[in-house]
Amino acid sequence: MIVALAQLCSTPQLDKNMERIATLARQAKERGAQWVLFPECAPYLGPNALDDGALQPREGEIVTTIQALAKELSMHITLGSYHEQSSHPQKAFNTQVHIDAEGQIITAYQKLHLFDVTFADGSALRESDSYVAGNEVVTHTLNTEHHHWVVGSSICYDLRFPYLYQKLVQRGAEIITAPSAFTLETGREHWHALLRARAIETQSYVLAPNQWGNHFGPRHSYGQSAIYDPWGRLLACAPDKECVITAELDISLLQRVRQRLPCQQHKRTDMEW
Repeated sequence: MIVALAQLCSTPQLDKNMERIATLARQAKERGAQWVLFPECAPYLGPNALDDGALQPREGEIVTTIQALAKELSMHITLGSYHEQSSHPQKAFNTQVHIDAEGQIITAYQKLHLFDVTFADGSALRESDSYVAGNEVVTHTLNTEHHHWVVGSSICYDLRFPYLYQKLVQRGAEIITAPSAFTLETGREHWHALLRARAIETQSYVLAPNQWGNHFGPRHSYGQSAIYDPWGRLLACAPDKECVITAELDISLLQRVRQRLPCQQHKRTDMEW
């Protein structure tokens, strides 16, 4: 299966972001991809989703537009995340949506771990001011001609919590999505280390489309969207621009890695960790 990651520099301009999503999806289709994944907050990355019309229900214009695009192109699309309305009037779920080639929503995942940090320069980013955390570990099946892939979902800051990824593998995950808006500061130090670690420990493909560049004010993302294989090898990495990268996922490689180094079979289930 050929997969594509779209690297974006999303801004507070919802309409322009949606246009770029459509353009990059078409580029992915032209390159032979059966599945394209977009970063976290692809439709909107700005200071106030509520005021800018980006806080929407699942049946709102953002998701239905992506559904129509998937059906038009006859390809699977993962919307890395968008601001989904919650019961809280001022806060959203950070929701990832997987849409099949017929335009149907297969599953949705609401980000579990919220990024509340203070940087070295004293600035802070507090996702809990804008988001409600989800409470469900999510996997789904992506059907292709040669294999029914089990896909596990994660978003950005989730990468720092290995127990989530072990749970996804226990549920059969062979591919793990990690769409992100990794900050410039943390990305320089940790982005590739975390992605490679998650791929090695789960013996899964890790697909990590990332935001890149300056979004608004001081907000910058690191970029270097990446695809890692189950042995921890980097298959593709994006340059510093909006673009599409592709790689072919090989189920036989994954099976060989898991057979030769059967980590999951060696887990100590007799211990209380």
